[in-house]
Amino acid sequence: MNSETLSELYKIRFPAHQLRRKSAIWQVICQGFLQRFVKPGDTVVDVACGYGEFLKHIVARQKIAVDLNPEAARFLGPEVQFHMRPATELASAITGAADVVFTSNFLEHLPDKRALDAFLRQVWLALRPGGSYLVLGPNLRYLPGHYWDFYDHHLGLTHLSLGEALRLQGFEVALCIDRFLPFTTQGALPTHPRLVWLYLKAPWVWRWLGKQFFVVARKPL
Repeated sequence: MNSETLSELYKIRFPAHQLRRKSAIWQVICQGFLQRFVKPGDTVVDVACGYGEFLKHIVARQKIAVDLNPEAARFLGPEVQFHMRPATELASAITGAADVVFTSNFLEHLPDKRALDAFLRQVWLALRPGGSYLVLGPNLRYLPGHYWDFYDHHLGLTHLSLGEALRLQGFEVALCIDRFLPFTTQGALPTHPRLVWLYLKAPWVWRWLGKQFFVVARKPL
């Protein structure tokens, strides 16, 4: 998908009137859960950064965004270094210096498993030894039909198949949550920031409402 098509798809999927609510939800997710995996002194890379909600709300020393959508740059803060390039060229933006690489709802957009392997090799090259790759994405095991409702979904993954792909590239899977967040912020499930905060504090609820996996993979020292 080229950058112009991607930009138009973002506008269709995330209309302007929803962006404030989406940012507020990400603030809760970052502060209430994801920040524990990121130290304040870390260098963090958000690949397929979208409108930059993760980088806006995560605390880190250096923030780097990678995306094919040229519109992404204008949503990022001045402290964020933006690189407009394919994810499969991640290592040309940073090599061996990232403490954390993060992707949210991205891997399913890759065309096939060969592209996934190529991307994971780029993540490996971008990370320093001991660095972490944080992955959030829809779990095909719990979304066999709804998974394909999005026009740009190509690659079906479960938490288990992703774990195998990561191990094949040399990563260690440090954490694997098969049911974490609901599938989308556009549905009827909790989207008010206060409800999201309560949801994150009640992991037992994830077993019923969670449709996305959360995986932490580490590059060995």
